[in-house]
Amino acid sequence: MSSLSLTDTLFYTQTGMNRAAVERSVDDALLGADDGELFLEYRQSESFVWDDGKLKSASFDTSQGFGLRAVSGETTGFAHSVQMDEKAISRAKDTVRAVQAGQGGTMSDPPIGTNRHLYEDANPLLGKSFEDKIHLLQQIDSYIRARDPRAHQVSVSLGGNWQAIQIIRAGGWRVADIRPLVRLNVSVVARDGDRMEAGSQGGGGRAEYARWFAPAEWQKIADEALRKALVNLEAIEAPAGEMTVVVGPGWPAVLLHEAIGHGLEGDFNRKKTSVFSELMGQQIAAKGVTIVDDGTLDQRRGSISIDDEGTPAQCNMLIEDGRLVGYMQDRLNARLMGVKPTGNGRRESFACSPMPRMTNTIMRPGSLTPQEIIASVKKGIYAPDFGGGQVDITTGKFVFSASEAYEIDNGKIGRPIKGASLVGSGFEALKRISMIGNDTMLDGGVGTCGKNGQSVPVGIGQPTMRLEQMTVGGRGG
Repeated sequence: MSSLSLTDTLFYTQTGMNRAAVERSVDDALLGADDGELFLEYRQSESFVWDDGKLKSASFDTSQGFGLRAVSGETTGFAHSVQMDEKAISRAKDTVRAVQAGQGGTMSDPPIGTNRHLYEDANPLLGKSFEDKIHLLQQIDSYIRARDPRAHQVSVSLGGNWQAIQIIRAGGWRVADIRPLVRLNVSVVARDGDRMEAGSQGGGGRAEYARWFAPAEWQKIADEALRKALVNLEAIEAPAGEMTVVVGPGWPAVLLHEAIGHGLEGDFNRKKTSVFSELMGQQIAAKGVTIVDDGTLDQRRGSISIDDEGTPAQCNMLIEDGRLVGYMQDRLNARLMGVKPTGNGRRESFACSPMPRMTNTIMRPGSLTPQEIIASVKKGIYAPDFGGGQVDITTGKFVFSASEAYEIDNGKIGRPIKGASLVGSGFEALKRISMIGNDTMLDGGVGTCGKNGQSVPVGIGQPTMRLEQMTVGGRGG
């Protein structure tokens, strides 16, 4: 069954709505507007949390609703409701038309569609029984405790999501997408005497649960969470000061995502509130630095066959060999900036308006091995994993804490350290990249990005890289 056929069943057969009547309401709502759409959504989600040897919580939720948007110039009229009936859509129509009074806009052309599907339609929530899911959590808990007696506390979470959307524009233009999403997370607190330290690891993507129920997969995640906790038990206080930092591949790209990625979203640049505004075509990073935002990767957490305005996802070049060449755009900001949408118009749910958001943001590889990069550093730190961080989008300044880090002494990785944080600005950090590894890796599939109160799933990736003269916050000597 095609995505359109399946969503027609959800949104018309099951609700009793007449499709032709809904399309007429959309035509009326967008008469005289520059852009807009009706966004229909049905979602099932579940989560399980195992903590301290028992099931702490289990939840299941079903939601549905619509969001109707009309855009005139840079003004947006938006209405949403959980009531899926023609009367509710008609009432929403009267609300959103207020922005078009006297405007007389010209409706933008709809997106050009493709037949590409990056993931299966299957609902992951139906693929495993409740008992299977609880058994998995128990298995992981028992496995970790049997691996090392220092495993003091084990927390495991499992979540699944199945989202069906249909987007309708003026003239009966329609497109649909079915999006599965799963995630497995493991956290371990290790204890040695009075000292306790934590480690965590996760995995997920747009697929059914089966992959993460395979012992080889969940054991890899569990082993890594335990390893990190045990490493941190041995860690000494991180030194503070200005030094060379080698950042590991994969998840550490959260630094690029926050400190650079948000600054390359179209709305911030149209409004000139980003540190990267008006720098198009200029050299903003070291030579060799190439960064893309790619929503087209099969089954990845941040991938979308179409964005939430109906534009097909694509691979967008943002920085090429250090030069700024592109921003990420939704339809509104692209139209106002005189460029094409890039498939980055995303929204958390039917109750939200779309805006430019990242998908899978990745730094392309260089030519050096990670070993060559480490060996080049006389004194510094190696950070293969990061935790939380903060960034100011207007200045690009950031603070990120390393959840796993080591000393580098005479080209060799030394003692583990704790409490290290990187302080700087994305603008300057880009210029301080002096060596780029050949080992680009994507994160395990656990990223969630927040912006203006909305959260969406994202992916990140990068190779090992060396940064010069970075400010490191710590408590050691």
